[in-house]
Amino acid sequence: MEKIVDIIEAMAHEKNLSLETAVEAFKESLVKTAKRCTSYSSHFEATVDMDKKDYHVQQIITVAKDNDERFETEPDSVISLKEAQDEYGSDIELGDELRSDFILEEHGRTASHNLFKELQYHIQRCVEQDLFEKYREKVGQVMIGTVNRIDDKENTFIEIGELKGILSQRNRIKGEKFKLGDTVKALLRYVSIDPEFGMFLELTRTSPKFLEKLMEKEVPEIADETVEIIAAARIPGQRAKIALKTDFPNIDPIGAAVGVKGVRINAVSAELTGENIDCVDYSPIPEVFITRALSPAIVQSLKITDKKEKKALVNITSDQKAKAIGKSGINIRLASMLTGYTIELNEIEGVTDRTGESSGNIPSENEKTTNTDALADLFK
Repeated sequence: MEKIVDIIEAMAHEKNLSLETAVEAFKESLVKTAKRCTSYSSHFEATVDMDKKDYHVQQIITVAKDNDERFETEPDSVISLKEAQDEYGSDIELGDELRSDFILEEHGRTASHNLFKELQYHIQRCVEQDLFEKYREKVGQVMIGTVNRIDDKENTFIEIGELKGILSQRNRIKGEKFKLGDTVKALLRYVSIDPEFGMFLELTRTSPKFLEKLMEKEVPEIADETVEIIAAARIPGQRAKIALKTDFPNIDPIGAAVGVKGVRINAVSAELTGENIDCVDYSPIPEVFITRALSPAIVQSLKITDKKEKKALVNITSDQKAKAIGKSGINIRLASMLTGYTIELNEIEGVTDRTGESSGNIPSENEKTTNTDALADLFK
C-alpha cells in the first residue's frame, strides 16, 4: 500500500499537479477499478490517508423498499429490508447503508493492471483540465510563440507553452505569411478541444481586441488606465480607428497614444504589417463622436435620424465626400463600426476650406445652434 501512495506523490510532482488533485484522481481510479471487478451498478467509496500512506475501498449497499426503482437500474447497490434483516439483524432500518471492505489485492494482477490504467487516465484528465483552466484565464490576452508547422490549408501552428496554437488563414492579416521558426504575436480567442487537434488555442491577429492589447503594451497611460480605449474598429492590414478618452484634464489621450514623433503608434502599426491607425477623441455626444470618427473629412452638419436604430444623416460638401467615404468605402465603414451608427451621407453645395468654413447652400448659423438636444447628454 505504501508503494502505491508513493507513486501518487511522484505522479503529482511529475505532472505538476497538486497533491490534492492527484489523490482525488486516485480515489476515482479505485472506485472505477472496483466496479470493473464486480459490477458497474455497485456503489463504492474510497478513502486515502496520506499521513499513514494507506487507502481503503468500501462497497456500499443501501436498504430500500421492495418497489424502489434502483432494483431495476442499480440492483447491486440496494437490498430489500426483509433480506437485510434476515442477514444482518432485525435492527436494520430503511435507508441504512451496509458497508463492507473491498480488498483490491484479492482480485489478482488484473485488478492491479486495471488500477494503473485508470490512474494514468484520470491523472491525464486532471492535467488537461488544469491546462484548460490555465489558458482559459488568458483568453483575450496577447500570446507569443514560435511557428513549428504550416499545413496544406495554410493553418499556422504555433508552439505556446504546453499547448499548440492555431492561427488559421482567416485569422491572419491579408497577405501575411510566416515560416518555420518565426516568432508570432497573436490574441488568444478561446481554448478548444478537437478530435483532430486535441486541446489547442485558437489565435487571431485580425480582431480589434488585438489592436487594443498592442496599444496597451505600447502606451503606459492606457496600461495604467489614465487613458481608456472606448472602442476600436479595423479593416485588418489596411486601416483602423480607435476611440480614446481620459478623465484627467492635463493628459492628451491622442498625444499619449501617438507618442513623440509617432513612435508608439508606429510600433503598433509595424506589428500589424503597416496598418494605418487613426486615433479619435471620444465624446459621449453621438453627433460629436460621429463627426470626429469621419475625420479627415470635415462635416458641415449632422442629425441623428433614428436613436433607437442608431442612424445618422451627415451633410457634407462635394469636395469632402471622397474623404468621408475613403478608398473603397473604408473610412465611412470604420466610422460606422467605431460609433455603432449607420451613417448616410447627404451631399450639399459648396466647398469647405481648411478651417472648416464653407460657402454654398448650407444651414445658417442660427439654424445650426437652435437645437441643443445634443448638449443635454453632457448634463445627465
